[in-house]
Parts: sequence; structure tokens; C-alpha cells
Amino acid sequence: MKAMILAAGLGTRLRPYSLLRPKPLFPVLDLPVLFHTCKALQQCGVDEIIINCHHLGAQIVEAVASHPHIIASIESSELGTGGGLRHALPLLGDDPVLVINGDIYHTIDLPALCHHHQCSGADATLVLHDYPRFNKVSVAASGAIKAFHPLAYSDRVLAFTGIQIIHPSLLYEIPANIFYNVIDCYDQAIAAGKKIMGHFASGHFWADMGTPEDYLQLHGKLLTEARFAAGSPFFFGHDVRCDTDQFNDWVCVGSRATIGKDACLKRVIVWDGATVQPGAQLQDVIVT
Repeated sequence: MKAMILAAGLGTRLRPYSLLRPKPLFPVLDLPVLFHTCKALQQCGVDEIIINCHHLGAQIVEAVASHPHIIASIESSELGTGGGLRHALPLLGDDPVLVINGDIYHTIDLPALCHHHQCSGADATLVLHDYPRFNKVSVAASGAIKAFHPLAYSDRVLAFTGIQIIHPSLLYEIPANIFYNVIDCYDQAIAAGKKIMGHFASGHFWADMGTPEDYLQLHGKLLTEARFAAGSPFFFGHDVRCDTDQFNDWVCVGSRATIGKDACLKRVIVWDGATVQPGAQLQDVIVT
């Protein structure tokens, strides 16, 4: 099975940090979230991964250069989630493709999704969950998606996780080389009588790194919640130079970072190679 990671977005809500790195290369516990996703895909049997690139795309191309099973689909202009899939069609083949947003961290059971899709005979299967902040997908009792906005007659209203399996034949309905949202493709497919199904997920962890606050909260959960068995709320990558022991609540320090003498850190992410100046008093910030 092939998979595609959507990684071309501008990351405007994560500025100024996304002006330095594209969102999929934001480190989560010192490993780019892109590679957390790739690891999960390989564990469920995916043998080839396509990644679309636009914003700071050269960084992504360089990051995956040593991974022969990862192929970059380069976009000269921003094409959106649907346009990016349409642009990558020559790479996707003829079988259903597992697609994941490049800015989420999750523990959703991907093999269960693949099994559900195979058994349902759907043209596309979208992973949904109950997440009140984003709930807006109307779903029938059968699991069929009725609309991507709340309907009075829907059985449930759930949130789309950004994880989906789609048959490439649907993508030919998307105009080539224009910005296009994949949800608009699904709206058209539903109107045409295609079988667009939801797969309900529960009992998992899911986080969207949409804002700096979301990114910080993700690390706080990974480092302090018992279900992740972190062992310590303080994470250090390799070759860290540290001249202080003043760490509070939780802290994540990337590889080759330098923490100056008497610096005090509380709920701070320090990117790999970054420097915290001596005596700095930092709280709820990202150091690049």
C-alpha cells in the first residue's frame, strides 16, 4: 500500500517559527513530526510514501533524501490538500492510498482503518472522532458521511482527524494545477452518489500542531501524562551542553542545543542546535 503525507502548507498560524522550518519538520521530542508519521505508516505495511512539498520544500527534500522509500512531490505553487493529491496522481498508482496531514501527532490504529476500508467497499474512508473543538462532519447511523457541516437530521457530528483512505479515481475530478481543498472533492463525490464513509476512532491520542500554543501543549502531554510513560518530564537529545539544573514543570531540549549558566526554563521547547543564553528566564516559549 502507498501513503501520502500532506506537507506543503504555509503554516501561517505557526509564524514566526514556520518561517524557519515547514510544519512537518517541527521536532516532537527531538524528531520531526514527519518521521513520527513515517514510522507509523511503515509499521502498518506501507512500502512507499509520497510527500508533497512547497513551503520551504527544499528542507523536506533534504530531510528525506536518505530514505529511498519516501518520494517528494514538489509543487511550484500552493495547491491545497486536494490540489496536492491531484498533482501527485502519477505517483499514487491505481489502488487506495492512505493520506495523512503532515502536522498531526496521533496514536490512531492505522491497520484497523485499512481493514475497515477494505471491508466497506467505500470510495473513501475518513477517520473521525469526537473532538468538540473541531466537530462539524455530519454522519449517518450507517457511518456514511452526509456533509462537512452540521445537519439537523444527522445522527452524529464529529471531527475529521486529517487521516483518510481515498481511491485515486476520485482525484481525477479535481482540476489540475489549481488550489483545491480535498473536502470540496468529497462534497462533489457525495452529491454524485459515491460512497464516502467515516471510520470512528476512540481511545487514542491526537494533536493538531496548528498554533504555537498547540505545539507547546503537545509536548506537555507527551512529557507529563502517564499513558506515554515518558519517565521524566525533562527530555534531552544527544550532545546537549547544559550549565544549569533549573528546569520546572516540563522541558524539551533538542540535540546539540546549548543551555547557558543559571538559565531557568519552565514549559519550554528548545530546538536542536539552538542556544539559551546564560541567566535567561524562559516560560511557555519555543527557542529556535
